[in-house]
Amino acid sequence: MALHIRPATVEDAALILDFITDLAIYEKAEHEVKTDVAGIQASLFGPDSTSHALICEQNGVPVGYAVYFFSYSTWLGKHGIYLEDLYVSPDHRKIGAGKALLRHLAQLAVSKGCGRLEWAVLDWNTPAIEFYESFGAKPQDEWTTYRLTGQALLDFAQS
Repeated sequence: MALHIRPATVEDAALILDFITDLAIYEKAEHEVKTDVAGIQASLFGPDSTSHALICEQNGVPVGYAVYFFSYSTWLGKHGIYLEDLYVSPDHRKIGAGKALLRHLAQLAVSKGCGRLEWAVLDWNTPAIEFYESFGAKPQDEWTTYRLTGQALLDFAQS
């Protein structure tokens, strides 16, 4: 049951898209996935990409992934890591893969001198919330996330 975490490569684009789709199905938002393998290759592995991905394998079989990027805190005067996606296939849960991916990111944050590792979780996702809180993660209730997307983003950018 050996777990191994490695940086994703462009050859993992189809696998990552499968994980993204599986996560979106779990989050009841499959219709929100608008990308394809070429989109993953270009956006995650292109020359201008500022995002990174990890693959978690058990005995050489991919069981989960994480996508992250570096953020910045003006208050801390330090970079941070923002975890965009964390997903482990249902048949491989409870083997420590999610915790291993998060620990890997925590170690990366510490080694890079980052001041924080943060992510968002859907308010109805009780299993994930309990998992995160089991190792000391705390919700940040004082902030509300806003988003511009689609036509609203285009309209505002052109105004």
